[in-house]
Amino acid sequence: MPGFDFSNHTRNAALHAKGMPLPKATSTGTTIVGCIFDGGVVIAADTRATSGPIVADKNCEKLHFISPQIWCAGAGTAADTEFTTALISSQLELHSLSTGRKPRVVTCMTLLKQHLFRYQGHIGAYLVIAGVDPTGTHLFTVHAHGSTDKLPYVTMGSGSLAAMAVFETKWEKSLTREEAVDLCSEAILAGIFNDLGSGSNVDVCVITSERATLMRNHITPNERVPKEMSYKFARGTTGYIKEMVVEKKDLKKYVTIVDLGDAPASGGTAGDAMEVDA
Repeated sequence: MPGFDFSNHTRNAALHAKGMPLPKATSTGTTIVGCIFDGGVVIAADTRATSGPIVADKNCEKLHFISPQIWCAGAGTAADTEFTTALISSQLELHSLSTGRKPRVVTCMTLLKQHLFRYQGHIGAYLVIAGVDPTGTHLFTVHAHGSTDKLPYVTMGSGSLAAMAVFETKWEKSLTREEAVDLCSEAILAGIFNDLGSGSNVDVCVITSERATLMRNHITPNERVPKEMSYKFARGTTGYIKEMVVEKKDLKKYVTIVDLGDAPASGGTAGDAMEVDA
């Protein structure tokens, strides 16, 4: 059965008992996913870029071009993901020109993992690499420290748990193109609505042996709609919701009048009588 493997839990518990600190999860403020289908691979991402608690960009593009049939989804530091993928794209193009062959996905993955491992995680790039080459369809994840995975479906980023819940529930071994696009889109929507670091729209890229198709803003679940009413008032005025006019002759219906002109029986001082016109 595909899914998570918890066999290292006992090992980590034993190491922690000897004083070794447990590894800490890194929040990357993104949801990116990938899924293989019959004939190709789909990757998808949200479009929210954050700077701490601030939404810096509502429509950031997180799907990066590597080669015509190799694309990459990036989570982590936006500048690191953009410049790292651009650097590897350049190296892969030179490699392709020198060998005279189409670039392979495993070559891209190897260049990325070697580059990131060299900097020991100080380059904050968490990547999902997807592509089709003469050897078949491939889907990899590359972490900032250089570790990699090859799986039929993957998620990364702070919304990865919500997205993985969708994959674990609905993924099947043989998917059509439309089913894979819908599944990846639903996984990204789960991250958008359940993770504060993810939001805005859904970008999807479909890669087959013929071509790669980027569907920018494939789903826009958070479109800004016009306000239902205007809350602007002219200077010097106060807006009101309800108005009621009461005439003097009808005042007794709303006000109880007590005559306090006479001194009270207890000997206290008399109060001022309320003046009401007859």
